[in-house]
Amino acid sequence: MSTPTTPRAVTRADVARYAGVSTSVVSYVVHDGPRPVAAETAARVREAIRVLGYRPNASAQALRTGSSKMLGLIVPELDNPFWPELAQEVMHAAAARGYDVLLASSDGEAAQERDRLRTLSARQVDGIIVTSIMTRPDLSTVPDPGIPMVLLNTFFEVPRYASIGVDALRGAHDGTTHLIEHGYDSIGLVMGHAGSLELREQGWMRALRDAGRPDGPIVRCAFTRQGGHEAGLRMFGDGTGPRAVFVSSDMQAVGVLRALHELGLRAPDDVAIVSFDGSAEADYTTPQLTVVRQPVETMARAAVDRVLGLDGDHEWHRDLVPPRLVLGSSCGCDVRR
Repeated sequence: MSTPTTPRAVTRADVARYAGVSTSVVSYVVHDGPRPVAAETAARVREAIRVLGYRPNASAQALRTGSSKMLGLIVPELDNPFWPELAQEVMHAAAARGYDVLLASSDGEAAQERDRLRTLSARQVDGIIVTSIMTRPDLSTVPDPGIPMVLLNTFFEVPRYASIGVDALRGAHDGTTHLIEHGYDSIGLVMGHAGSLELREQGWMRALRDAGRPDGPIVRCAFTRQGGHEAGLRMFGDGTGPRAVFVSSDMQAVGVLRALHELGLRAPDDVAIVSFDGSAEADYTTPQLTVVRQPVETMARAAVDRVLGLDGDHEWHRDLVPPRLVLGSSCGCDVRR
């Protein structure tokens, strides 16, 4: 009784024999260079590839060229719609440069983040883009210190590493100022646990003081819907809450909206809301959230260009991208106009 054998993988030599060309010509067609191939010959090679089902060996190519054509991306979580949106934009920007992306999540844990860094480095990616859960991440555990690395969506400068982030202080200032311009005297803050006086909190505070307004109440909570829900109940549950609130993420703002509904309050009639992030989820709340939108496409493209060195700048420094206020009706604006 014979034992079935695994079919032999089609090789570049097989394609060359079928097309009647050398293996070098096959390589030039597959990799679009470095030498030109006559159109008729290239067509024969592509037909041979189609008929034989040839697939180039990516690992062998990486060994030969010294490049895996692969980038690593670490995000804090996948439950928050903001992170998949940012990851998708990074993938689009990488694909435009001829690269694929290995996506990993740290699940909101510093130890997991360090583990993902080691794993991606061991996979010999050409660069790593990190959106860290830590204010100042620990990157010392990467086994290959020479691997290009960019910190994305970080609010602080990290010495020795290039970083790209949104101008969160300006964004929070603009969002809070917009509420002030609506005439609200007391403006609260729902702020995620950041471990320090975070830039969004600083922007909120500066806007109030620039306008001569007193500091409103602050409730700190997790950057989640549940966190926002709990914060909303705490801030408005006793009937003495402020008339407006700046919220540090869209996810939290969704939770605040639910808390207001449960308390018999409405936005913006009873409480006006502006949130930070501008994820797609904010477009489908009732009322639609007014947001300080992070320009994720611009940030993702800048991160990919930086990690690949396409901008010609290999030194570390921080780039700040300006956010944009996008009006919904949660702040009191009549967006129908």
